[in-house]
Amino acid sequence: MSAALSAALASSLGREVATLRPIAGGDLNDAYRATLADGTPVFVKTSADAAPGAFAAEAAGLRWLAEPAALPLAEVLAVADDASGPRFLALEWIDSGPPSAAADEALGRGLAGLHAAGAPTFGGPDDTLRIGPLALPNEPAPAWGAFYADRGLLPLADRAEARGALPPGTRAAVDRIAARLHDPADDLAGPPEPPARLHGDLWGGNVMTAADGRPWLIDPAAHGGHREVDLAMLRLFGGPSERAFAAYAEVAPLAAGAPGRVALWQLAPLLLHAALFGAAYGSRVAAAARPYV
Repeated sequence: MSAALSAALASSLGREVATLRPIAGGDLNDAYRATLADGTPVFVKTSADAAPGAFAAEAAGLRWLAEPAALPLAEVLAVADDASGPRFLALEWIDSGPPSAAADEALGRGLAGLHAAGAPTFGGPDDTLRIGPLALPNEPAPAWGAFYADRGLLPLADRAEARGALPPGTRAAVDRIAARLHDPADDLAGPPEPPARLHGDLWGGNVMTAADGRPWLIDPAAHGGHREVDLAMLRLFGGPSERAFAAYAEVAPLAAGAPGRVALWQLAPLLLHAALFGAAYGSRVAAAARPYV
């Protein structure tokens, strides 16, 4: 695999690859540090079972999120996403640095700017949102509540239930929440807001403090959505300090009731984890759903 990947990478970049070394990566992809003949380091992610179009979609998401220049994102150097060879995404290498209060505050302010750049619709730009091996419906929708229910909660609950990952009664609870989100008389989703430009998978591990002290965003599942979703996910698996959220609120205060909606927006990523990794996340899904049924 590494020899084929090295050859494919050299062909795409038009430069010889001197070395290709495996490094620690995520749960769903293999990661490498490539060093080109001129000494330039490159980050490469690949997967033998990557879904067709997944890396191309991630590359497009990185470019879209970079447009407002609100937060730094790695430059896309090459992407190969067809069956003719290894599927991979090659990105600018980012040297990591230690977390800091200043980086957390910059993250909050920058995230507010990113969200304010907006999106044409809830969902999109593609009709499919790819996260690891899962392909989720992502057709644009005019209302956020219906989009979150139909494109997020229900298809993810289908997959988690099929895997046997949900405790008894949890699927019924998700269905009741989805019905509430469809009800125009129900304020469960909070006051209407325009679509924000979302990272879409913004847990703490997808924020990297670089050696230059700035926070960089990595591994997006970018789409148009409710801005509270990115913030809720930042709190889910151990994220930045409260300085990040305070800095965000200084730039773009949240609507009334936002703290009470955090678990609601965490429900979709928890269902995603239950679908991907099994029953270890089922109890967390049930706990997140409980306040809204």
